[in-house]
Amino acid sequence: MSSSTPASALDVDLRPGKPAMLRADAAGDAPRWASEHRDALRAAVAEHGSLLVRGLGVREIAEAAAVFHRLSTGLMTEREAFAARQDHGDGVYSSSKWPANQQMCMHNELSYALEFPGMMQFACLTAPEHGGATAVADTPTVLDALPADLVARFEREGWLLVRNYNDEIGASFAEAFGTDDRAEVERYCRNNAIEFEWQPDGGLRTRQRRSAVVRHPATGRRCWFNQIAFLNEWTIAPEVREFLVEVYGPEGLPFNTLFGNGEPVGEDVVALLNEVYEANTAREPWQDGDLMLVDNIRNAHSREAYEGPREVLVAMADATHLAACSPTIEVTAP
Repeated sequence: MSSSTPASALDVDLRPGKPAMLRADAAGDAPRWASEHRDALRAAVAEHGSLLVRGLGVREIAEAAAVFHRLSTGLMTEREAFAARQDHGDGVYSSSKWPANQQMCMHNELSYALEFPGMMQFACLTAPEHGGATAVADTPTVLDALPADLVARFEREGWLLVRNYNDEIGASFAEAFGTDDRAEVERYCRNNAIEFEWQPDGGLRTRQRRSAVVRHPATGRRCWFNQIAFLNEWTIAPEVREFLVEVYGPEGLPFNTLFGNGEPVGEDVVALLNEVYEANTAREPWQDGDLMLVDNIRNAHSREAYEGPREVLVAMADATHLAACSPTIEVTAP
């Protein structure tokens, strides 16, 4: 099958509650197979929002990196990370270092940045014993299922992300911005419409207002594109939230999300968002060697709690600018 083969020629398995799946026969050469099927795979992602490729047999970091590069228009260097990752070089990372017993709720990767990946790529080298799926949810469907008045408010006001960087929890500002040079951090913030304030203890507090609804640059479809639920205080495990508030105070949480006018997003709103995500979630347990491609605007993704070793590599591909997605909130940056 040549790289010009249309997505319709792929034998994609579509089942309710499952991501679109394709069984591959790479004959021990995953990068070559990826090159031969590149256009058809990308077309399938555009059609379905995501695609799980099973049987590709990716086993090593270098092999996964070769597949990632051959399927993308370019890999990104992550900036503004909310949790530490291991950097394997050349745009390939470990999955976020997040407690295995805590779910990472649905989100669109780097949706608080002015430049974000158009496509997320995942390769499973070691599947966990239980759980740990990277689940997906169709963001136009989620948007349509949300109350119209809530959507209208977020379209009008956007959402506000407040972050407190320190060396004790989450990503430090040096990890998030790729430098410990304060002048470089300040320059990045100014260039990316991020308000910043250095704290007396040497930490950094930032605020950035972004659109909650965007239009897909390829299709024009309205998508629920944000991390409002995931990075909100009410999504943090209760005992962890209580501890953090006690230690850092309610204003010192490592991250929190607000309505665009600065008003709190209530626990009821966060619960509603997560309920709508869950009602529209597609999931399939990882198997060793799997590859998953996700349209980062069309699909939100999550990571479920798990048991046992889990090694999933990540690449952020196809850099996309917010300005290309018809944002509802004007962002002022040089």
